Amino acid sequence: MNARQPHNDLNLESFWMPFTANRQFKAAPRMLVSADRMHYTSMDGRKVLDGTAGLWCVNAGHGRRRIAEAVERQLSMLDFAPAFQMGHPIAFDFAQRLAEVSPGGPEAGLDRIFFTGSGSESVDTTLKIALAYQRAIGQGTRTRLIGRERGYHGVGFGGISVGGIVNNRRVFPQLPGADHLRHTHDPSRNSFSKGLPKHGVEWPRILSGLLRCMAPKRLRQ
Repeated sequence: MNARQPHNDLNLESFWMPFTANRQFKAAPRMLVSADRMHYTSMDGRKVLDGTAGLWCVNAGHGRRRIAEAVERQLSMLDFAPAFQMGHPIAFDFAQRLAEVSPGGPEAGLDRIFFTGSGSESVDTTLKIALAYQRAIGQGTRTRLIGRERGYHGVGFGGISVGGIVNNRRVFPQLPGADHLRHTHDPSRNSFSKGLPKHGVEWPRILSGLLRCMAPKRLRQ
């Protein structure tokens, strides 16, 4: 596609864009056609600083030759190997390397890696693992989940349940037992602070109150 091709040559109707006011966007679209290092090039030839690294997934920059060559080598050798009853050595090697640099060192025991395809899938998988773990240790009644107001945890049903963005969950059913802690962002008190703030002791009390409300009646007494 020519970087200076006018956008009105495109039919924009079929692509339903996420988190976008589609009618407004398609009336005045902002099209990116190429990228190099930390800049995009728009369809009308302007350079645009990529201040969010794509959506936090191009942290090494765009068009990095070493990355492109490594991807090309791997695609030429093997583009995909299923993980159901099969595997590929690189996946196991990568999992081992991640386990070695996981937070807390060997004592933390964060040495099991489950790969997913997106952030939303990661959140929903994490919630499932947490619930399955409680059941496995004989505490299957521990099913309550607490998120934070205004927090974003993806667009799966689990993510919108623990997430605190109201519009994301307004018309959808949610996981039972999900609740939300008030958001800690408080610019009026946090601005220009240095060191530990003098406020914040109320948050453990608020969390404890949520836990008491969630607990079965016999445990509240």
